[in-house]
Amino acid sequence: MTAFAPRYAIPLALIAITTSFAAFSFLRIGLAVAIPLLLIALWDFFQTQHTLRRNYPLIARTRWVMEDLRPFAQSYLVESDLEGRPFSHQARALVYARAKGDLDSHPMGTELDVYSDEYEWLSHSVVPNDAAPQTWRVDIGECSSARPYSSALLNISAMSFGSLSARAIEALNLGAKLGDFAHNTGEGSISRYHRMHGGDLIWEIGSGYFGCRGKDGGFDSGLFAETADNEHVKMIEIKFSQGAKPGHGGVLPGRKVTEEIAEARGIPVGEDCMSPAAHSTFSTPIEMLEWVAQLRELGGGRPVGIKLCVGQPHEVFAMTKAMLETGIAPDFITVDGAEGGTGAAPLELSNSVGMPLREGLIFVRNALVGTGLKDRVKIAASGKIHSGAQMAKAFALGADWCNAARPFMFSLGCVQSMQCHTGHCPSGVATQEAWRQSGLIVEDKGPRVARFQKQTLHSLREIVVAMGLDSPWEIKPEDMRERLNGARSNAISAIYNFVEPNQFVDGSVSGQLADHWKAARADSFRRVP
Repeated sequence: MTAFAPRYAIPLALIAITTSFAAFSFLRIGLAVAIPLLLIALWDFFQTQHTLRRNYPLIARTRWVMEDLRPFAQSYLVESDLEGRPFSHQARALVYARAKGDLDSHPMGTELDVYSDEYEWLSHSVVPNDAAPQTWRVDIGECSSARPYSSALLNISAMSFGSLSARAIEALNLGAKLGDFAHNTGEGSISRYHRMHGGDLIWEIGSGYFGCRGKDGGFDSGLFAETADNEHVKMIEIKFSQGAKPGHGGVLPGRKVTEEIAEARGIPVGEDCMSPAAHSTFSTPIEMLEWVAQLRELGGGRPVGIKLCVGQPHEVFAMTKAMLETGIAPDFITVDGAEGGTGAAPLELSNSVGMPLREGLIFVRNALVGTGLKDRVKIAASGKIHSGAQMAKAFALGADWCNAARPFMFSLGCVQSMQCHTGHCPSGVATQEAWRQSGLIVEDKGPRVARFQKQTLHSLREIVVAMGLDSPWEIKPEDMRERLNGARSNAISAIYNFVEPNQFVDGSVSGQLADHWKAARADSFRRVP
């Protein structure tokens, strides 16, 4: 009896139903449905790869259906406004509203528990400063570059063509053009879609050297100069690591290397392409800075910066020691937090490797301030920044401007379906399938991108005004408070260590920071024993 339940029950029931339908000619429609189901059930019954399908023919397949529907069911039916990862429903709704130009006000007060650690706040003034400028921009590279760039305070973070669809890239660039802000190409280099609307570009160069890649896979200075010689390329960013998968290289399978992707990256069509974990152009901090200077010269004086997710603290100090020794410094450092996103990454790296944005931003700020280099090197903050409040908090910790990636995807219509790595993105944003892209209308989405950016900067200004300040750079760590528990809170400046100018140089810093400083050397990324 046990042998027949439940493994035999479903196929036998389907056989009985099919036989019943076959006995009555007027039930041919039912027969047309029952026969395919029977065949599927029999296939499940006899196959040997999946235990559930073998033990529960046909019915077990509902498990995979539910797995596919799970992200949507969670988002629309299960989660509250404040739940949802990586972005909550409330965060996504805010971006959607601003992108569409809808009302972004919130009724009935905050839904946060203000006595829990989920609440932190910025200190406002009894004398708001409505005379503050309507907009701000930041000059990057004015100390060392022949062609400094006046940047918006919120720009599109690195997202490559190939990870995003052609229409998504095109719409982002149209938005950047309409809103007068910058569009980072991602390490996949500059595609034809990045150039279609004339938006300002930040060309990101990773370890694969796409766009300046020689036949041996290494850096080609001639190709670099040729690619950089584009009126829309405003800055160069060297990618060391990103928050979602720090220290991880990758392989672009040949089946994904289409003619368009090959054209942008400078690689053969249909061939596997390797991106090493580390750069081959340098192996020491001094060599890294010499390459920065070379790129600045080859790029016609454009600002050159680096992007990293902070890992080994002494390595950041090694870079600053090399800056002091050589007199060469990047024009900016983009700090990517471990909470940053990507289309695909090993789960363990995303969950367990890399420093979050807050700690990373403070650390890089300390490294530059403590060596007297902060005036020469600007800092960009990147990592789940989707609102003016988050921007204000980043400025409090030392940022000069902010970048965002996934929020700009939301402005294009991304619904956080978590299908980026499959190529089956339902909104046409993270896919190369033409029919999925067809619903993404560039002329509609480009203005949405610009509106989201504009409204977010307006929100930042409202916070600056409420704090009684003239600019976001005046926001200090002591203006931001964090809960320690339900009864106590403190200023960020009292929770984290913020060093004073030149403290590393004059030797007055102490504790762990002093230990990391002593472990760093300008001629090696290795830790001093």
